[in-house]
Amino acid sequence: QVQLVESGGGLVQAGGSLTLSCAASGGTFSKYAMGWFRQVPEKTREFVAAVSVAPHNTFYADSVKGRFIISRDNAKNMLYLRMNSLNTGDTAVYYCAARFNPADFSGRYFYTSPEYHHWGQGTQVTVSS
Repeated sequence: QVQLVESGGGLVQAGGSLTLSCAASGGTFSKYAMGWFRQVPEKTREFVAAVSVAPHNTFYADSVKGRFIISRDNAKNMLYLRMNSLNTGDTAVYYCAARFNPADFSGRYFYTSPEYHHWGQGTQVTVSS
């Protein structure tokens, strides 16, 4: 069973950039479809970005499309989220998520919380105006 640990959160000014990392352990990382979600207090967890197992198709929420980039490095068991042009609306706790998807080579990605079975503890991102 995979364990996930996020890092890279912090305080950044509006317009700035930040890269989040998610370290995976305890599973064959390449067989997991991965995603990033975010949550603010008293709101439901919101999908941000997803990447499939090979061929590593990506998918983004409209709110971050063109600003965020999700990527993965299977050799290092790492998932990343590069966040550019940040605004105060991006302030949230960001979570890394994984779904075991070993035999699917269609490039399918997943963008709802229930489709993911493993979650990290989250990392806070705060964007100041």
